[in-house]
Formats: sequence, C-alpha cells, structure tokens
Amino acid sequence: MTKNLISQNRRSFLKVSAAAGGGMIIGFQIIGCKTENKLPDFVGPALDMPESWNEMNAFVKIGENGVVTIMSPNPEIGQNVKTSMPMIIAEELDVDWNNVIVEQAGLDTDNFRRQLAGGSQSIRQGWKSLRETGAKARNMLLQAAAKEWDVPISELTTDAGVISHKSSGKNGGYGSFATAAASMEIPGEVTLKDPKDFKIIGKDTRNVDGLKIAMGKPLFGLDIQREGMLIAMIEHPPAFGMKVKNVDGSAAKAMPGIKDVVTINCEPEGFNKQWSDVNAFPELVVIVGETTWEVMQAKKALKVEWEETSSLESSNDHESILADLVSKPTAEPARKDGDPEKAFAGAETIVERTYNAPFLAHNTMEPMNFFANVTEGKAELVGPIQTPEFLRKSVASLLGLEEDQISIMMTRMGGGFGRRLYGHFAVEAAAISQKVGAPVKLVYTREDDMTQGTYRPAYKVTYKAGLDADGNMIAFHVRGAGTHGSPVFADRFPAGTVDHYLAENHAKDSNISTGAWRAPRSNFIATAEQSFLDEVAEVAGKDPIEFRLALFDRAIKNPVGERNDYDPKRYAGVLKLVKEKSGWGQEQSGIHRGVSAYYCHNSYVAQVLDVEMEDGLPKVKKVYCAVDCGIVVNPEGAKNQVEGGIVDGIGHAMYSALTFSNGTPDQNNFDRYRLIRHSEAPDEIEVFFVDNGIDPTGLGEPSLPPIGAALANALYKATGTRLYSQPFSTEEALLG
Repeated sequence: MTKNLISQNRRSFLKVSAAAGGGMIIGFQIIGCKTENKLPDFVGPALDMPESWNEMNAFVKIGENGVVTIMSPNPEIGQNVKTSMPMIIAEELDVDWNNVIVEQAGLDTDNFRRQLAGGSQSIRQGWKSLRETGAKARNMLLQAAAKEWDVPISELTTDAGVISHKSSGKNGGYGSFATAAASMEIPGEVTLKDPKDFKIIGKDTRNVDGLKIAMGKPLFGLDIQREGMLIAMIEHPPAFGMKVKNVDGSAAKAMPGIKDVVTINCEPEGFNKQWSDVNAFPELVVIVGETTWEVMQAKKALKVEWEETSSLESSNDHESILADLVSKPTAEPARKDGDPEKAFAGAETIVERTYNAPFLAHNTMEPMNFFANVTEGKAELVGPIQTPEFLRKSVASLLGLEEDQISIMMTRMGGGFGRRLYGHFAVEAAAISQKVGAPVKLVYTREDDMTQGTYRPAYKVTYKAGLDADGNMIAFHVRGAGTHGSPVFADRFPAGTVDHYLAENHAKDSNISTGAWRAPRSNFIATAEQSFLDEVAEVAGKDPIEFRLALFDRAIKNPVGERNDYDPKRYAGVLKLVKEKSGWGQEQSGIHRGVSAYYCHNSYVAQVLDVEMEDGLPKVKKVYCAVDCGIVVNPEGAKNQVEGGIVDGIGHAMYSALTFSNGTPDQNNFDRYRLIRHSEAPDEIEVFFVDNGIDPTGLGEPSLPPIGAALANALYKATGTRLYSQPFSTEEALLG
C-alpha cells in the first residue's frame, strides 16, 4: 500500500458541499457544463437519479441513492480518456462502474492541471492526482460512516459503493452517507490501492460514448446548433506566400441566405501569439449565412485578388534544399561520443543510406470547426480543441477580454492527430462572431482544411554505420534535416550502445506552416532508423533481432554516456516478447517478415509484420505488436489505440504524400491524397502488453512510428529492394 501526501492546496484540490436534495459533491468548479438529470434511454437500463444535482462541474458527484457522476477533465480526441480517466477515479472511490455517469468537463485552469490532449500524456500526467481524487472521496465517506456507527474507521471496508462493518454486520450504500461526508475534513494523506486489488482498472470497459457515436447522437463540434447561429466559411490564399489584396463580395452577398462578406485579421498588431497559434493565413475573407449549403455556393461567387508576399516553394526546391543540408556538417553536433571520425577511418565496412519523407496532411474525419458567441464583455466558445488553455489566451488577446470572461467547452473530436493542437480556427470563429455581432459556427470544407497548412514536416536523414571485421558496430553517425526542425533525437537509441557516435541537426525555414503530426518527428525517424539498422544487421551477417538485442545488452551492462533517454531493459523486453509471440525464425512459406522497435512518449513498442505477395502486390497479413506502457487502465481501449496507430502508420508510409507547385498544394481532397483503404489494412493484429506494474506511460502515439520500418523490412524480404523514400507505393519494385 502506498501513502500519498496531498500536493495541491485545499482550494485547488477538492471542493465539497452538500447537494440539493441530499448527497455529496467533490468538485473543481468548472463553468459551462450542466449535468443531465436522467440517462438517455439508449445508454441502457436507466439509473434511478437523485432528486436533484448541485450545479457544479469537474467533480465527483454522489447522489443520495449512490449514483455517481464523474467529470472527465481532458479533451477527448479518440484516445478514450473520457472513459479511462474516470475509471481511475472510480477505482479509488471503490464504486460500481455500472452506477457511474461520465460527463465532459469544460476548461478551468484554476482547478485542473494539464487540460490538454497531446504527447500521449493525459493518463501519465493525471495518474496520481486522479487516484487521490477518488481515494479522498472514499475516505470522507468512511469518516461519515464511522461517526454514524460509532466505530473505528480502520474497521470499515468498501466494495462497489457499499460500506461495511464486519463485526456488527452493518452495511450502507455511499448515498446514505454522502450528505454527512460533505462536512468532513478533507484528508491530507490517503492510502491508495495496491494495483493487485484493482477491480476497474485493467478490465475491458466499453467507451462511454460508444452507443451515442453509433446512434449519431450529438457529440462533435459539427453537431452544435444554437438559436440565431449563423454559418461561416473562409477563403484563404491559394498558395503559401500570398495574401489578400482586393475583395469583391457583391455577387456573393446577393445570393439567398447570405448575411455578409467580411475580412478579418486574426493576428492584428499587439496580438499575443501562443505557441499554438500556427497559421500561415491570418488574414481571411469570410462568408456568413444561414445554412452551410448557401454559404458554400456563395463562396464560389467571391472575386478575390491575391498578391505575392514571399517565395512560392515547390516540392522539388524543398527536396533539393534538404538534400543539401544533410550533406553538410553542423557547426555544433547535438551529441558526440568518442572519436567517430577515427573510428570510421578504421572500420572494415561502412554502410551509408539516406531516407526521406514528404509533407503530410492530418485529414481528420471531422474538418476544422468551432462555435463562438462574442457579446459585450464575454465570449462563449464550444468545439473540438486539444489545447483549450492556450486557445483562451489567444482569444483574450484578440478580443481584449480577460481570460475569466471567456468560457471554453470541449466537444468530442472526430480525429486530431496533432492538428487540433493549433486553434487558429477557433480564434477565427471568435473574430468572425465579434465582427458580425452574432453567434457563428465556422466550418472548414475538406479543401479548406487540406490546403490551410500545419502539415507534418518534410524530412531527410542520412545514416552511416561502421563495422569491424566481426560485424560489430563500432561507429554510428546520423544527420537529419526537416522543415522548421530536424527529426533526429540525439539521445535515443542507438545512442549509448556504441563507443563512437555523432548526431547532427539541420532545419529549413519555410512559409509552409508545419506542426505536430501523430508522434512528432518519431513518425519519420523511427522508420528511417529501424530500416537502416535492419540493413546494417544484414551486412554484418546477423539476425536483425539478435543484432538489436546485442546493442541493448551493451547499453544495459556498460552504457556510453549519461544522457540516454530510454531504459534498455524495457526496450529489449518488448523485442524479446514479440520474437516469442511471432515465432520469429519459424517463417511460413510465402510469408515475408520485417521487425522494428522504437521508444517514444515514455513507452516501448516492438513489431513483427508479415507480408504476402498477391497478384504481384504486397498484402499485410498479420502484425504482432508488443507494448510496454506500464499499467493498462482499459485493455479494450488500449488495444484499439495500438491497432489504430498500426493501420495509420502503414497507410501513411505506404501511400500518402502532400506536394507543392509554386506554393500551391497539389492535393486538396481525397481524390488526389491517397489514404489506406479497408482492403489494405492488416488482416490481423495481435497485441501483447507487458505486465510490469509500472505507472502508466503514453499509448496514443507509440505504436505508429515503428510500423513503417517493419513494413519496409518485410517488403525488402518480399521484393529484394530496400526502400528509402516514402510513400513506398511509388517505388517501382512495388508496382508489379
């Protein structure tokens, strides 16, 4: 059992009061989200609701009949935190999950920490504080029961929302003690459960929104409807490096349902930009009208003149500059161990290869959208956003309001993958609402979304390895370059495994805006690194898994340097597990296998991918995936995350690319931008989690980066051709 001292002050941790009609509220005082007084019929058998709920938010709420409402604080982007975060609270509260209602909280930075969806950190960062929340509530209920029954609190036990005193035979549901518990002192120290006693954590639990999603119930930003709401759409420049010069909106304004055509500047002089304000086109033309269809038609009637403000880049120019960068040393290396130059000079064999990948769009299923209602002295914003705190800062600066005059409510998101970290579309909605003096819902078309920017950067990296006469790697050099930043992580594997090591980073400036894309940087560099190591192992005459395990063995027993940011034992552990589960070395006829392993977002993933050639084209038959992410809160949701990352990674490595001609994206919809199709997904994915009892780490992103290399290595076995450029489907060896 572990004792945890409270780390927050009384005001910021728990607010307790008696609920109207009886009951106990443990909350965080977030504004803007009301609790329903009954469950919708489609959720299942209706719970008997308390007579009334106290109108507070971001809380644990216990009714007089024992029904519990738990607010989920973080944005739900499909990573299942709206289910898993309340599960953590419910576990320590020791309630029956069937008696729990989950609701989405709004933004409140005073009382919540890190209300952000990004970096696969929601569960990792919230693990201890969420457990304390449940444990403190349980302790207060026990205090109330001990006082009423006049027994020592140490003699009381709880199970599924019921308190029991064994020697007297007394039992009582939480609801019967909730009102009294509200007056109890908040404990400064609580005992948390031993993981072996978990009843909710570690059990498959259905997505709390699953039925609502299946039945088309309103959950997403695009579902928002408000009285008097207008629809807004934007027209941004057709090319990066252009801006608006003149606008003639007369024809559009004359069309049915159109209220106005305006121009807005979302970054006026004095605007305090946040890191999340990545926007290549802050000056926009806006059409506002009554319906989406009417606004879309009016948009076609706009007459806009554009002017060039900077260079209009093409993909060939970009590729040439990146190639030039990776051919040159940097002024200062990111890391240097030993004497790489001397080691390479004395190497028996040198392997050197260059890998590259194009820009990628995020292409979320739900295009960018946001609702805003700006009135005198306040602003209400509702929509899909990964970074509500930073959005509020930006909107406050733009509108000249204080942050406490702005409320932000998060809806469920129809995909994000990093795209909704950058809330320019919500800032635009606020600016439009203020300009037209009405509530508006800004809606991007797919073309608006795909050509606006904030892409996964284009990357290029060169690797070089030196081998001695026995095939041992004695020197390693990596030099990477990318748009607005290098993809190289200098302190990750194989740093720490070789005496002579050199890592260098270059960055290329561009007016093409870029940002985080699922597993930033890792999504490319893992494929390049693990493809290269596979080729080095082949040149060394060694099995690719054994070659990697030997490197990890060196890092375990005698690591080089002190900055290595991975645990080689855990890293080697997932490789050994996937080797065992896949039956590595016992390949079937006609099946070609590739392996890969990578560490990112504090988690370790190893994968074996099986390919079969069908009618001259590759077909992924099965993927074996071993994951070490610590304690798995919800295995069903975790498995879904891993499988989704694998399919996403295969699809983008194999098929996707976004290119430019004179600053204009060549792809603006799915007729030109290739995504994976259902028939191209693996026939089977088998996932194995390491059970080590370690506190949870990241999971939304780690399964994506290594799969590209597992695919490339398998395709090499199938075709005899190594792949160095993404997307792989453009390679002649794969075209039949």
